[in-house]
Parts: sequence; structure tokens; C-alpha cells
Amino acid sequence: MSATAESPPATAVDGLSVDFATEHGWATVVDDVSFSIAADEAVGLVGESGSGKSVTAMSILRLIPTPPGRITRGSIHFAGQGLLALPERAIRDIRGRDIAMIFQEPMTSLNPVFTIGDQIAETVRRHRGGSRQAAWQRAIEVLDLVGIPSADRRVHDYPHQFSGGMAQRAMIAMALSCRPRLLIADEPTTALDVTIQAMVLELLRDLQAELEMSVLLVTHDLGVVADFCDRVLVMYAGQLVETAPAMPLFDQPLHPYTEGLLASMPQTDVLDERGELWSIPGVVPAPWAMPGGCRFHPRCAYVETGRCTTTPLGMAESDGHGTRCVRARELELRGAT
Repeated sequence: MSATAESPPATAVDGLSVDFATEHGWATVVDDVSFSIAADEAVGLVGESGSGKSVTAMSILRLIPTPPGRITRGSIHFAGQGLLALPERAIRDIRGRDIAMIFQEPMTSLNPVFTIGDQIAETVRRHRGGSRQAAWQRAIEVLDLVGIPSADRRVHDYPHQFSGGMAQRAMIAMALSCRPRLLIADEPTTALDVTIQAMVLELLRDLQAELEMSVLLVTHDLGVVADFCDRVLVMYAGQLVETAPAMPLFDQPLHPYTEGLLASMPQTDVLDERGELWSIPGVVPAPWAMPGGCRFHPRCAYVETGRCTTTPLGMAESDGHGTRCVRARELELRGAT
């Protein structure tokens, strides 16, 4: 489901730009990014490391460290509120209660000197109030929900007593403990085995339906995106380069970078001339050394000198499928097999 005029988006990001101070001066790492998420929609944000996905996600909660970072342009609205204009105390009330985030590295996000139960219960009491006993019981409930065995016992454990996968599930439990309206999940299933991954995704689906919860899923795993997300945002070098409903994007991508991401999925029938799994040549450019024209053109197999290499191109959209490629309607790109 996507937002319409009759059903305004729960979250709307418009023209977001974020700069960071570097030894080369100020560098733009997120450049004029716009998207929306409906009240019960799951949106996937995909791209290589260094594309700006996590910075975009953290900007919604105003978690960009200042310095060295700064939001230079744009607006972020959630439930009718402009988040960038709110005082710090107000945004702290929203974090964890209305908008929750599952961070990418659970072992660096959990406090090593407090038990898992204490950390979840603190979040519950901070945002929902109630007694210590009720908050502790809620901690046990959400740990059980995400598949922690013997949750009533493990709630007393410290983070170092959890494996990486269990710590990730504890982070997911903490994020869900206050029943948020928007869940930002940054690589939430990376440390999980396939069985637990499927269980966590099913849990998120159930909660999304029950709470009409929006989900912004930041991930490298296109298989998870295909299975879970309604719509996909493809990000490269700080810009959105393609946006579309999930199935049309997987069936018929319009940007060569999206085609490369899909071809890079581990599939035995997609091999290069050496019989190896295919990969996109080159690397994401540094923020202070962006190429002219299309930022993907130095790595693109379909590049045309002139049209692709000199003039910056904005997003063009048709029938809900947007792309930042001047050759989009000329190319027959391969989708997922």
C-alpha cells in the first residue's frame, strides 16, 4: 500500500541533504532524497555500503552527530509533525515510543553494564510509564516474542552472555516493546540464521498488520526485500536512483545499478565468463569525489559519453516507477531470475 491524497503518508522525507565534515571539506553524503511511507507500508532501502542508507535512516530520528554531520536541506514529517523543527526534548519523546530503530550492530548498541531486561524495561517505563514489575514483565514478553528461549531466565543476562544473533533479537525486542508506529530496521536480520530470520520477519508482519505500523527496512539482502517489502528505494552515492513497487522492480528494473544489484544476488545460474558469481565492477565513489553526470556512469556497462557523463539527471517517474537514468526507456534490463 502507498500513500494517496485521501490517505496522507505517515512519514514523508522531502529534499533531504546531509553533509559531513571531512579532511577534504564538507561532503554531501545524502543528496536531495525524497520518499514517503504509508501507515501500514513496508519500504525497503537498498544499496551498497557507502550509499547513504544508514545516514538517511538516522536522519529521520535526528541521530546524525553534530559535529561532524549536519542536515543542510529538506524536511521530515511524521504524523503531521515537522521533526527537524522540534526541540530536542520533544524528539527524545518520539524516539522509542512512536519511532523505534533497530541498529545495525547490537553489541555496540546494548549497554554492557546493564542486563537485557533492565534495558528493555527502562525503555518501557520511559515511554509507557507503569510499575517496574509491569515493565519487567513486558521485557519478558517481547523477548519471548522474538524467540529467545527461556525468556524469563535470560532477561537477567548481560549482553556479553548473548550470542550475536540473540543480541540482535534483543535489540528487535527493545524496538518493539512500546509498539511504535514507525520501525526503522537497519540490517535487522544480518546476524540471524535462516530459521530465526523467517520467524522475525513473520513477527514483524504480524505486528505491522496489528498496529498499522510502517517499516523502513535498510538492508543488503534483496531476498528479504522481495519477501517483506511493498516498495523499494534503491540508493547509490547518496542519491535515490530508482523507486518502485517491489514486484515491478524485481521483474523489470529501469536503472543499470538496480540490474547489477539483482544480478549480484547469489544464484547459480547467474555467473560471469569465469564461472563465478557476478559482481558490479568498481566501487562507490567517495562523497568528495563524485563524478559528473550520472554518478553510476564510471561503473555502467550502458554508459554513453555526453548524455550520461556531463549533465546531472533528476528522478523521472511514470506509473509509480521512478528512475534516475537518461536511457531508462531505451534499455531492456534483466530482472531477478
